[in-house]
Amino acid sequence: MSDLSLAERFARLRLARTEGIGPVTFGQLILRYGSAVRALDSLPDLIGRGGGTYTLASRDRIEAELAAGEAAGARLLVLGDPAFPALLAQVDPAPPVLWARGEVGLLSRPCIAMVGARIASAGGLRIARGLAQQLGQAGHVVVSGLARGVDGAAHEGALETGTVAVLGGGVDDVYPAEHADLYDRIVAKGCVVSESPMGARAQARDFPRRNRIISGLSRGVIVVEAELRSGSLITARLANEQGRDVFAVPGSPLDPRSKGPNDLLRQGAILCEGLEDVERAFSTLRTLREPPSEGPFEGAPTDIDEAVLDRVAALLSPVATPRDELARALGLPVSTVAVALLELSLAGRATLLAGGLVSS
Repeated sequence: MSDLSLAERFARLRLARTEGIGPVTFGQLILRYGSAVRALDSLPDLIGRGGGTYTLASRDRIEAELAAGEAAGARLLVLGDPAFPALLAQVDPAPPVLWARGEVGLLSRPCIAMVGARIASAGGLRIARGLAQQLGQAGHVVVSGLARGVDGAAHEGALETGTVAVLGGGVDDVYPAEHADLYDRIVAKGCVVSESPMGARAQARDFPRRNRIISGLSRGVIVVEAELRSGSLITARLANEQGRDVFAVPGSPLDPRSKGPNDLLRQGAILCEGLEDVERAFSTLRTLREPPSEGPFEGAPTDIDEAVLDRVAALLSPVATPRDELARALGLPVSTVAVALLELSLAGRATLLAGGLVSS
């Protein structure tokens, strides 16, 4: 894989920051046009044909974000560049861009995530810190979310051997504030990454996206303590969907913080009492899901008739539907329907989802 040009990197950041273009639509546009530069050139016509308005992110905004990243000593990683983490690039959908501070090379080393309760028990903190230290000494980079409790303990345990903190806000947004010192030490010895723009403050909607990156960077995810309704179990679910191993540290049924890991074990998670359980699981080769080598746009038409757009739109509903199913119902090639859905999504008339699904 060769380095992307400066113009293409700029265009990919601009495309990623354009309102209404999420990771799925971003990926579809790159597949359709081969580059972000060509996709940006085509956007006005695409959005206009679909009945939408043109709201491309301004060049000034992108230049300001790049300047802020440079001032913070952060590095921009763009999907398609050799430096972009290979395992994360396989996620459907992969984040289009990442900002990173610290030792970026850690992102390409074997990673394992550790997540758990923010209000963790003393025993849970001890397990997280000790297991992270063992994992680091065995050559694993420990990934977590810089949150209170288990996350912080995991980072502390792996600080000397390599740890990655994934943030919900920008890489310059230290959250929680009480982890400012830990954040500084991770920047100095590890790596901090985020999908959010520089200067962005973490919002509730950002944490599921952060969790997707935590699991996406990692070969597996270890849950130490978590209640049944927690972000840690969301991370475990995402890991399972991404084809990663899910580990759970068992706990007392008397402690609500053990209900999450214990329930994961009932569902088939790998019991984790120490490093040997992780090493044993990793010694068994498991093939991670690869993205399809051919996209849905093979042989796609250049233009889509408005009547076809309306026919496709009429079949959409709030219930997610496979793209191939729409093609069969309409008697049209998948490539034609894929182009129509892309145009409808840019116009705000369809929502593209992972796995070739779409909803209204």
